[in-house]
Amino acid sequence: MTPTHLIIHGRVQGVFYRDWTVKTARQLGVSGWVRNLPDGTVEAHLDGAADAVEAMIEKMHDGPLAARVDRIDHSKAQPQNCATFERR
Repeated sequence: MTPTHLIIHGRVQGVFYRDWTVKTARQLGVSGWVRNLPDGTVEAHLDGAADAVEAMIEKMHDGPLAARVDRIDHSKAQPQNCATFERR
């Protein structure tokens, strides 16, 4: 397991970024959550096999068609024992 905390910067609110993240994470077998923050960024917690988490982060750099990701800050996190991936 590789728990990872992310802050996604760019045009990531109002472009279905969270819904896309939930769908993509579930397809990859990654658990965790995603939510909007008041400053316009998106925060996410990813948990799963290292290769699945890495694949998810790679995909998150592109996101859905209308999104523009400028950068993703990521750091190690504590496991949160999420059963699935959810939107908060």
